[in-house]
Amino acid sequence: MILAKSLGEFKEALESLPHKEKVGFVPTMGALHGGHISLVQAARKRCMHTVVSVFVNPTQFNNKEDLATYPRTLEADAALLEKEGTDILFAPRVIDIYPQEDTRIFDLGGLDNYGEGPRRPGHFNGVAQVVTRLFDIVRPQYAFFGEKDYQQLAIVRHFTKALGYNIEIIGCPIMREADGLAKSSRNTLLTADQRTAAPHIYKTICQAKEWKKRFSPKEVIEKTKAEIDANPMLETEYVEIVDSDNLRPLENWSDSDNPRLWCAVYARPVRLIDNIAL
Repeated sequence: MILAKSLGEFKEALESLPHKEKVGFVPTMGALHGGHISLVQAARKRCMHTVVSVFVNPTQFNNKEDLATYPRTLEADAALLEKEGTDILFAPRVIDIYPQEDTRIFDLGGLDNYGEGPRRPGHFNGVAQVVTRLFDIVRPQYAFFGEKDYQQLAIVRHFTKALGYNIEIIGCPIMREADGLAKSSRNTLLTADQRTAAPHIYKTICQAKEWKKRFSPKEVIEKTKAEIDANPMLETEYVEIVDSDNLRPLENWSDSDNPRLWCAVYARPVRLIDNIAL
């Protein structure tokens, strides 16, 4: 595996690949876990070469404290990726990705109007900035994203198509711990008590599948919030039920053939997200 820590090093590494027309790309912010590794494995299965980036992107953080405390574990990440047969690990500097301030504003098709969008102003525009910049540098044929960040996946698909990138976006299933907690880099920030409480999120949203048979979307949301908040270690920020394609909240089950529940929950100060198809 080649570790490229600058744009120049990466370009040299990319040129060394014998099949540059068959590259799978996994963009990450590091602190890698089993969810990331599943994306790498999916890329290796489909593509001749696999490139993984590790870059904590400052433009998608609207909370400076969150940016400062985001876990950074490049040495451990590199060891994991080498074991998985990654061809290139690209760990650029901020100046490599943003040689000058990125002032681009993207049309996200209204997909950022709900869920994370209103709660994290500018977040998805920052995602679009960094992903398009990485696409331009890596020039992959495939890019792999996890469904845990379901709204992000939908938005990436939207702007990839709208901007004319000839890149197939592959969504990969959520990877979970044995107790159901969605794997996340932020899980390492949980205290022991918080880690014990956190699986209650997934247990509750699974119950929503049964509640859907008897209650309206609004009632299912209320029941989900109440059940999560009954755990003293947890506090819901939001629970929404949306259409999986256009991401618009549902008033009635008949409004969508593919409803999805997504939520953000605090085990303070750690913020956890999850989602499930209903």
